[in-house]
Amino acid sequence: MIDFSISPELAELAQRTRRFVIDEIIPHERDPRLTQHGPTDELRQELVEKARRAGLLSIQVAKTFGGMGLSHVEAAVVLEAAGWSTLGPIAMNCAAPDEGNMFILSKICREDQAAQFLKPAVEGHRRTVFAMTEPDGAGSDPAQLKTEARFDGTNYVINGLKWLITGANGAKTWIVMARVAPNAHGPDGPTLFLCEGDTPGIVIERVMNSMDRNYVEGHGVVRLRNLTLPASAVLGEVGEAFRYAQMRLAPARMTHCMRWLGAAARAHSIAINHARTRTAFGKTLGEHQGVSFLLAQNEIDLKVSRLLIWQTAWLMDQGVKGRHESSIAKAEISERLFQVTDRCVQVLGGIGVTDETVVEMIYRDMRPFRLYDGPTEVHKFAIGRQLMRSGTEFEATPTADGLPIPYVKAAE
Repeated sequence: MIDFSISPELAELAQRTRRFVIDEIIPHERDPRLTQHGPTDELRQELVEKARRAGLLSIQVAKTFGGMGLSHVEAAVVLEAAGWSTLGPIAMNCAAPDEGNMFILSKICREDQAAQFLKPAVEGHRRTVFAMTEPDGAGSDPAQLKTEARFDGTNYVINGLKWLITGANGAKTWIVMARVAPNAHGPDGPTLFLCEGDTPGIVIERVMNSMDRNYVEGHGVVRLRNLTLPASAVLGEVGEAFRYAQMRLAPARMTHCMRWLGAAARAHSIAINHARTRTAFGKTLGEHQGVSFLLAQNEIDLKVSRLLIWQTAWLMDQGVKGRHESSIAKAEISERLFQVTDRCVQVLGGIGVTDETVVEMIYRDMRPFRLYDGPTEVHKFAIGRQLMRSGTEFEATPTADGLPIPYVKAAE
């Protein structure tokens, strides 16, 4: 049986996180340094210092690298509390893309790479980038990767065009995906590289204008022009980039869900308070069935999303690998939480589309959640394709009590 009870220590950490976000972070939601392209690096550094003083910095990171080593279920509880403000995860250094990048670096980087690229990121002193997406190549289908790395036996020379590279402007730790061309000196194929952000050959052409503004320094268009890196810059093994990307994406999908659950819950709280006090046609909005039904559906969607997050996180903690469990969770939760925020705008009426409340910002920032780390349709396509395959991908495995569940133990 799944035990979702919360220890007193975890409850205290979640409460401390929520109080920190309310007292220290929410006052910055109207800071002019929260620009069209997201928080500036200056604002981020100021918020990070607040989390550092509060003992809430990089709490999701393994203890080996200076974090609290939270389990996936524990992270679900705390990241929901952090997500009460879209700036909360940024302050606590557990926002995308840094959170996912720190995770994959902690799994595959060498000791010297960890000292140079990971440790300063965990300490909040530098931001990170995962440069994979391309305008006419890799995105939801990374197999279309066009950025090329040519190896001469000593150095890799990388050329290509990337876009929607979150946080590119000012980031210091760069993870770059490129396809190593066949060569006489070693293996080839999709590969990850590590380098400093100021390495010659990394050209940030512009920052794209986007509807969301909750990611530090927005999303950049990056030209890799004869980016020359030594063989020691390879992250992991040559030709294994797609496998590493999947290692990163599965837990990252879930931490996105955890954070956005907090933001949607806050929007719901604001809508409820409005419905209790605003009157129309002789009674409060909440007394009108049309409004109460909207709020009731929000409550249902928040509850279902939380349960799905916790179930998927529990499976990850148990080392149980259900086929596409993170895809199922991400596809369903992203759609439900966006509908929650949309209903909140509807309940708020005219002020719902203004900055009189934070709901309009949550709404705009929430919409891209249905796209990144795989659009809903791509996840459904993958799930459906797996269902149509022959074999035992979804074959039930009996549990100790004899009840079948469609999961199998992950390979060691």
